[in-house]
Formats: sequence, C-alpha cells, structure tokens
Amino acid sequence: MSASPARILVVDDEPSLLRIFSLYLGRLGYSVTTAGATDEAWSMVQADPASFAGAVLDGSMAGMKMEDLALRMLGANSTLRVLVSSGYPMDMTALSAAAPGRVDFLQKPFTPEMLATALRGLLGAQKESL
Repeated sequence: MSASPARILVVDDEPSLLRIFSLYLGRLGYSVTTAGATDEAWSMVQADPASFAGAVLDGSMAGMKMEDLALRMLGANSTLRVLVSSGYPMDMTALSAAAPGRVDFLQKPFTPEMLATALRGLLGAQKESL
C-alpha cells in the first residue's frame, strides 16, 4: 500500500458532529483528530504542524475567529488544506487570497458524500502541487 493515511483535523463545537465526521472520515481511510475548541485546535497544530494534511473548521465558534485560526494554521504548515463549513454564508476572499488553492467552503447542512468530495478535491490539489 501507499504512505500513511492523510491526517485531518476536524474542529467543531458540537460533539455529535465531531463523532459523525470522525467516524465517516475514518471509514474513508483518513486519520482523524478532533478538537471542540479553537484554542485546542491551534495547540494541536502548533505541536506538530506538518502532521496535518487538512482541517475542517466550523465557521462560527466561540474563541478565536475562524479566519484567524485558519490563517495561523495555513502559516504554520505550507501544505495544509482548510475546508470551512458553516450554516451561514461566509466571505472567503481574504482566506482564498492568503492561501490560493488551499481553502474551500462547504455550506451546512451537507451530506457525508459532499464532505468527502470537498476534502478529496482539496487534498487532490495538494498532491498535484507537490
């Protein structure tokens, strides 16, 4: 087989969503790490930035603003891909400009298949740019 599975960090303040995303992405072959708070997620990335291939971030959480967290994460790992999800429309202009081709947005609610497709698209772009 090929190298180890891509490690994905899922950040959401809803424990049920963390469990669902973790189970589903794990079944697809990803190694999933979850965080229920933005500060917790940033600490994980700071500890080992290169270990994450991608992150799925809830667009509206308490604590650090999603955009600030995403920019820190993208700055710490030049190959990281970030998928932002929210039930509200979000302006992704600044993130897209800061990390062209490394960020995407997925409107909630979405199906597990939509999540998988979005992640595959982002991570596929990562492989193409290596």
